[in-house]
Amino acid sequence: MRRVTVLVLEGAKPLDVGIPAQVFTTRASMPYEVRVCGAAPGLVTGGDGLSYHVAHGLDALEWAETVFIPGYRFPDREDPPAAVVEALLAAHTRGARLAAISTGAFALAATGLLDGRRATTHWHYTRALRAKHPLVRVDENVLFVDEGSVLTSAGAASGIDLCLHILRGDLGVAASNHAARRLVAAPYRSGGQAQYVPRSLPEPLGERFAATREWALHRLGEPLTLKALARHAAVSPRTLSRRFVEDTGYTPMQWVMRARVDLARELLERTERSVEQIAADVGLGTGTNLRTHFQRILGTTPTEYRRTFVRRD
Repeated sequence: MRRVTVLVLEGAKPLDVGIPAQVFTTRASMPYEVRVCGAAPGLVTGGDGLSYHVAHGLDALEWAETVFIPGYRFPDREDPPAAVVEALLAAHTRGARLAAISTGAFALAATGLLDGRRATTHWHYTRALRAKHPLVRVDENVLFVDEGSVLTSAGAASGIDLCLHILRGDLGVAASNHAARRLVAAPYRSGGQAQYVPRSLPEPLGERFAATREWALHRLGEPLTLKALARHAAVSPRTLSRRFVEDTGYTPMQWVMRARVDLARELLERTERSVEQIAADVGLGTGTNLRTHFQRILGTTPTEYRRTFVRRD
């Protein structure tokens, strides 16, 4: 079993606490055990009118392989207690992965582990994080940042994206997609996607492009061109290209390529089809094409990926 601890600080935001607990909750289909802790066992006063009765203290960080730090109210006013900072540092030194949701990034930054690294937090607090921790390379235009052993995410909903990203890395895309379906969440949003897109006039393009992306996901094995996507979205190819980047962080064809690679990942995990067959299934034509894009996007080969994530009953 993989060991996950959710660290609840004073003023913790309910949704931020619930997301990792829900995604990684202990169940037969998930090889995780989850513990929820505070600075000490007992009652922790949360934000938004809720409090939490936690069973564990900071000893749960000694046990954990992954530690989630949910967001909390007024993170720019003062650092968490010294004992919490020390426990986070000790957990990281032992090899634990630390992942902050929303303003939990402030607690992670207090350890110094984000110094010189990219990080993000809720857009409302990015300036405050930059001012309080000037050595952190704050990126306000992303949903989450993966720096290996330390990860940060933006607002609460992007905490789901971060958790699914971690799940994909741990267990593969099939398990992540299964969890997303259970949560009724988008199976994958790029960490590079913008938190919000400022526009002078609100335009209902988000829903239109969501429908186009869904349409494309069901046709990955077919030829998909920029013109075909634009035709479905009822905009010009130029408009689609510009707005698609704003909405997703990728050009339309980059997004299609990554969707094809993701589908290939799932087929590698769930089927015994050959690399050549899978390449044809996902619209990449040849095994050579699939290997090239797999290496470029994931840094590995289809064969190595299958060896890592294949499920053996």
